[in-house]
Amino acid sequence: MKKLQVEPDSVFLNIPYDKKFTKTYLAYLSGLVSLGLNPKATLAIPGGVTRLDRIFALIRSCRYSLHDLSRVELDRTHPPTPRFNMPLELGITVAWAKLNPMEHTWFAFESQERRAQKSISDLNGTDCNIHGGTEEGVMRELCNAFVRRKRRVTVPEMLEIHRELKKQVPGLMRRSGAASVFEPRIFDDLLLAVGELRDAMLFA
Repeated sequence: MKKLQVEPDSVFLNIPYDKKFTKTYLAYLSGLVSLGLNPKATLAIPGGVTRLDRIFALIRSCRYSLHDLSRVELDRTHPPTPRFNMPLELGITVAWAKLNPMEHTWFAFESQERRAQKSISDLNGTDCNIHGGTEEGVMRELCNAFVRRKRRVTVPEMLEIHRELKKQVPGLMRRSGAASVFEPRIFDDLLLAVGELRDAMLFA
């Protein structure tokens, strides 16, 4: 297997891409960038037989990964089916981290206590970061997960950046022609916008 260059501040973001998750998604982007981290996502990876290989390569290139399991639930489309993308990518990551413990650290996030351990009993013994489904909770748990980061940003500072980012979202989507925030172009635009807000509000 070809060795990939690991980006020290990169975070593989394993989350559901759906409208109900929009606020949480934006909170993750705001919080991670505020902490000086660089979120990576599978948004730009096409489908097909090589998609899983590309996802694995993306995981391998990141120093950290964050897996939100709060939407591993049955959908309403017949037949009712659980969402297993997040657990699948978590499983791939856990195996990679076991084989390369000095290269990768992963975190499991949830909105409810003990639910992840119930749906994936192999996680028993793993402390999930419980964000309660709130934007402030996401910020708090990001600070707990990355407590050793040199950049010490407070939750109120993160929330202020987040509020300003949300104001920019309609304009960013209009300019990019995006129908959803879960598109490759708008993902890049959001990261650029929150980076500029962070620099202006924290380091001006």
